[in-house]
Amino acid sequence: MIKKKSRNLARKRRHIAVRRKISGTAQVPRVSVFRSSRHIYAQLIDDTREVTLLQASTMFPETKKRLSDENMKKTEVAKEVGRHIGEMAVEKGITRVRFDRSGYAYHGRVKSLAEGIREAGVKF
Repeated sequence: MIKKKSRNLARKRRHIAVRRKISGTAQVPRVSVFRSSRHIYAQLIDDTREVTLLQASTMFPETKKRLSDENMKKTEVAKEVGRHIGEMAVEKGITRVRFDRSGYAYHGRVKSLAEGIREAGVKF
């Protein structure tokens, strides 16, 4: 009998491999991405102090207010979440980040989120 490996387990394995190489600081934090089937979440993390500096997602009231149009595609929503967290980062004086895609393919919603962060003026 062939046992099928879990896609999420494989993603977690890739995430661990990436986390060995990527680490965030107070000046250059790490942008961690998590996506579920309905929502997308992003956090700016300082790994030296183990503190979350900023966070944004489709669940937050501020983001929901910005996304009042219900006919947006998930990639468009992810781009808005990226813009939102990028704008908050620029307000706090953060202009450079390290992008941690958490084992997800750099495609679709993850790519849109990254583009939104770049559009807000943050480099990585």
